[in-house]
Parts: sequence; structure tokens; C-alpha cells
Amino acid sequence: MKKRFLTAVLFLIYSIGNAQQYNGLKDGKWRGILSRVDGKEIVINFEVKDSLQKKTMFITNASERLVVDDITIKGDSVIVILPFFDSRFNLVFNGSDKLTGEWIKRLADRNTVIPFTATYNENYRFKITSANTAANITGRWAATFSDSAGTRSSSNVGVFEQNGNKLTGSFLTVSGDYRYLEGVVDGDSLKLSGFDGGYALLFTAKINDNKTISGGRFYSGAGPGWQAWSAEKNNNAALPETASLLKPGVAPKVSFTFKDVEGKPVSFSNKKFKNKVVILQVSGTWCPNCMDETRFLNDVYEKYKSKGVEIIALLYERTADFSRSQAAAKNFIKRLNVAYPVLITPVAVGDPQRVEKTLPQLEKIPAFPTAIFVDRKGEIQKIHIGFSGPGTGEADYNKQKEEYVHIIESLLNK
Repeated sequence: MKKRFLTAVLFLIYSIGNAQQYNGLKDGKWRGILSRVDGKEIVINFEVKDSLQKKTMFITNASERLVVDDITIKGDSVIVILPFFDSRFNLVFNGSDKLTGEWIKRLADRNTVIPFTATYNENYRFKITSANTAANITGRWAATFSDSAGTRSSSNVGVFEQNGNKLTGSFLTVSGDYRYLEGVVDGDSLKLSGFDGGYALLFTAKINDNKTISGGRFYSGAGPGWQAWSAEKNNNAALPETASLLKPGVAPKVSFTFKDVEGKPVSFSNKKFKNKVVILQVSGTWCPNCMDETRFLNDVYEKYKSKGVEIIALLYERTADFSRSQAAAKNFIKRLNVAYPVLITPVAVGDPQRVEKTLPQLEKIPAFPTAIFVDRKGEIQKIHIGFSGPGTGEADYNKQKEEYVHIIESLLNK
């Protein structure tokens, strides 16, 4: 009898200790590392808090705090479902101060899997070995990116803000921007990283002085690929102009019928859109810049709906499987409180005939998002490629918003 009692007590002590070790995901700051196949490490920072008797994670990139509230703790396992981009962390406790596992992003025909570790109470992004910095690179930079073979290149714009060793900013591209990046200037070394659940990014380079940056490397995802980059200070740096996307000889009149998230067909010819200025948001739930544009268009819709403006999101998802796209779209609408109609196109984003099958008035869809502005006659009047969100800083973000408003008001007054 005494032996059974002792065994029960020991089991109870073990169970309590095990619960304290595993079920108490510690509140506070954590530093995570995504380990690429080439040995490069993409650093992320997050904070854990108790919220309404459940754990909530806040992934931080500069001023952004991405709320993650779908966390399941069972035994020594932690499953973190990220709010966007069909991705998750599958983790286990390694003691009470460490998590190990994988970041998994679900693609159309495969998964991207990157080993992940996180350590509690590490409140930094990159270690700083020198308080001195080669230069202050705050400002605007003309940046050139090329593939590792040097066969293709693109002109982008770097926008940085440096305060001592701390560095934030982003890069503008013709398809949008790399959103919120955060890092350091350590001596003459530049390091920036960003993670939003859809993309994991790392930028490194050498700062020669306050006029030139060289030897840059841009790493994205699991690897091993990378891009080279360099930059020159240029306060007037701008992206190259893009050619018209309208197909020559084809009437710019819009006509389509796609299913909404409930599976009901919705046509552009519906009474709801007749004699209205309509913005077609070419988008996808997998697209980070689309998320930024959607938040802005929500505000636009609230302000201009009563004045005769409608917005329709056209989603091009990873597969043509409607049920899978439907689930992603419903989550997208819920998370971003989308107030305007969201339709799911019947083609996958990777379909080489996606334009011919959905918007034959266009030559191509070069980037996501793309905003198509349609006048009251149902004819395309303006196309805007990409979206520069708040991660680029107030100047570029405000300029982007002003451009949209100018187009809308000019079409309303036409």
C-alpha cells in the first residue's frame, strides 16, 4: 500500500513538473532562427503574452507587430498557425527556455520546410561587435539587384532609417516592396531581416561610406539561391516606368464572372457595379504586399462607396482547387475585415494562361498586387502595378495613397 502511495506521489510530482516545463510557454521576448541549407540564418523576434487565458504571439519587424493567436500546446509540442500565407511552426520544447522544430509553408505541389529554433529572453536581432559605424545611411538609395550568375538585373530603391547601430527600412520594387525590415549597422556591416509568415528575408552588405554600399547579398526562404546587390545614395532614386499593360487592338471593356467565397457566381455586369467607378484588385492570399494594399483599400471603400466607387478583389491562388482557395480566402477576409466583394478566379497563379482565361484585355499580369481602375462605362483607364506599403516609410506610402485617391477622384469627376 505504501509503495502504491509513493508511486502515485512520484507520478503526481513528475506530472506537475512536466506541465510546468512544457505547458507554460513563457511570456516575454524570444529570438528565433530559421536555418537555411547554405548555413545562413534568418533571424526573427517575437513576444509571447497571455491574452484572455490563452497564449498570443507578436512577431515584430520594425514597427509592425503581427498578431498570432492560433497556438496549441499539447505535452511537449507547440503548434503555431500563422494568420496568413498558409504557413505554420511545428515545435517542441527543448527545456523551458528553448523551442526547436520547423517552419512549414504550404505551396501548390509541395511544402517549403526550414529548421527553426527559438531562445527565450534574447531581446536582440543581430549581435553588435562594434558601436562605431562606417556611416549613417539614412535616406534613399538607387539599388541594383542581380542573380548569382549576373545574367539578370533589376533597378530597385532602398529606403533606410539609421539610429546609431539600429537600422530599419525596405526596398521598393516594381511589384511592391519587401515590407518591414529590421537590423543593424555593425561597423561597416549591414544586416537586415524580415519575416511575416509568408516570406523569410535576409539582406547583408558592406557600407563603404555614406555614398556607396557594395558586396550585398539577398537571401530568401530555404535557399541555397541568393541575389547580389549594391547601392548608391540618390535622394531622387525612383523605380523605372512600366509600359501599358492593355493589349493592342482589344477593347478595354471589362467582362467576367467568377465565384465569391460562398461559391456564388458574381458578374461584372451586375447592377451593383453598373455606372460605378470600379477598382479591380488583382491579388492573392499568399501575397504580403496584397495584405498592405487590402488594409488601405478598406479605408478607400469606406470613404468612397457612397460616392459611387466599388472595389472587387480577384484572387489568384496557388491552385485551382476551389475548396482550398475558399478556405484561404475566408481567412483572409476575416483577418483583414475586408468589406468589399472577394472573388476567386478559376486559375492558379502559376498558370501561364492566367491572363487569357480571366482578363484578356491585358498583355500580362506582371506583379501582385495590380490595381485596375475602371470608369463608369466599364472601360479600363489606369493600371497600377505593385503596392508600396507602410514598411517603406511614410513618404513613399503616402505618395502611393495619394496616387490612388487622385485616380479615383479624377474618374468620379470625369
